[in-house]
Amino acid sequence: MNEKYTILIGVLLCSVSITGCIGDDGEERIEQLETEAIEYQEIMASLNQTLDILESDMALLNSSIETLNSRISDLDGEILQHISDIAQLNEQNDSKTDEITQLSAMVAALNESKSRLESEVVDLETARSSLASQVSSLEAAKSSLEAQVSSLTTSNQDLTTANEAAAEEISELQNLAATLNSTISELLETIEELEETPPPEVNWSSTLDLVIERGTLKCGVKNNQYGMGYQDSSGQFSGLDISYCMGIAAAIGLDANSDVEYVLAGGANRFELLADGSIDVLIRTTTWTTSRDADLDVDFGAINFYDGQGIMVNLDEFPNAESALDLDGASICVAVGSTSAGNIADYFEENGMDYTAVNSWNDGVDFANEQCDAVTGDMSSLVSMKWEMEQDGSADFEMAIMPEIISKEPLASATRDYDSEWNEVVSWVWFGMVTAEELGVTSQNYQSADTSVPAIDRLLNENLGLGTADNPLSNTWMRSVLAAVGNYGEAYDDAFCDGTYDGVSGSADMTGCLMPRSGTLNALESEGGVQYAPPMR
Repeated sequence: MNEKYTILIGVLLCSVSITGCIGDDGEERIEQLETEAIEYQEIMASLNQTLDILESDMALLNSSIETLNSRISDLDGEILQHISDIAQLNEQNDSKTDEITQLSAMVAALNESKSRLESEVVDLETARSSLASQVSSLEAAKSSLEAQVSSLTTSNQDLTTANEAAAEEISELQNLAATLNSTISELLETIEELEETPPPEVNWSSTLDLVIERGTLKCGVKNNQYGMGYQDSSGQFSGLDISYCMGIAAAIGLDANSDVEYVLAGGANRFELLADGSIDVLIRTTTWTTSRDADLDVDFGAINFYDGQGIMVNLDEFPNAESALDLDGASICVAVGSTSAGNIADYFEENGMDYTAVNSWNDGVDFANEQCDAVTGDMSSLVSMKWEMEQDGSADFEMAIMPEIISKEPLASATRDYDSEWNEVVSWVWFGMVTAEELGVTSQNYQSADTSVPAIDRLLNENLGLGTADNPLSNTWMRSVLAAVGNYGEAYDDAFCDGTYDGVSGSADMTGCLMPRSGTLNALESEGGVQYAPPMR
């Protein structure tokens, strides 16, 4: 179309050129036409531009039309789907309508049944009222008859009372005589049977006999509590419980170093191990309690350690602390809500002191990290905790266990029930160790001890009736114990101190102790403690 307009303009221009010689009027006309032609060119150019814009708009419109057609097609599909869904919903609605109709009929039937039952209930209530009235009348008649009977029986009883009393007395005497005669006969028969029957054979052996026949002592212990029962990296056992086991082995003639089998006894299975014979004796920081003694088929022996709740303190925070009474104002790590928390609260209140409880019991980690000034728990556990911290360097401060024990935890040996001879041996080995310390007899001097002293002579040279008929203890059984583990003071020093105690000077002279003995329950009775033995005689 633009090309057509261009050709037309060219023709006009040529026409103007051809008429160039027509005259002046012709020239004016030509100029006029040329001017018009130029104007037409400008108009055409504008029109061409407009046409281009219109063609572009037409293209966009065509594209939009195609898009709309596509969307219309999609919408047609959706309309068809909705029509199908509406048809399905109509079908479901028809089904629900039928169901509602059925339920309405059922409800109507139930209402009819309810009305019938309510009518029957009214009838039954009426009948019940009538029967109640009849019962009331019968009760009145019964009472009247009972009164008449009572009057008649009273008269009869008055006449027969004397006779019945005499008859009862005669009957009782006759029954008593018959019973006595029968009892005498039974006793005579029992005596004859006993005289004719030999005593039954008892197939029972003391644990002592079994251990000696086996040649090894099975001792239930711990292996992770330093000072009581601990096993080092080389497999060597040590501790107060271990010394006790070794002393028992020595007393009954076994080798204390090679003839003891240490069996790990956990808190949950220790009594089962004892009951089923897996161990011969339990010496494992076990508290003697009523329920255990009565219910677990065990007999407790000697108490080798009076444990209880104690306090370990950071000496950097309390450098002058020598007693729990020096800890006024301390912060103390303890498991809040535990028995230990209650005990520490009572102790500070009773002594007029203040403290701050820090809720923690995680093997002393918070104490080592200085989250508190002190930590409280069982003494034996604190000793082990202190030793481990010192070994691994987890605590960057000096610490000490205060001597006070603020609760009762008597740790004792235990044997099976009904094995008294074995329990006596287990108990008196410990009592012998305590007696030796009381008398100043040690592992170093027992061979030269003054046996002119009767108590020392009995200790070192008498059986004292211990053992069984087949396996009595030797007269020198305590010499073997002293040779193996020493007296109680020596065993304590080896477990908790530097092992230099001579067993004579007194617990106050023990040095290098993780837990001081002096001033505690584990000191000898003569030194203010409660460790003492019954007389060995």
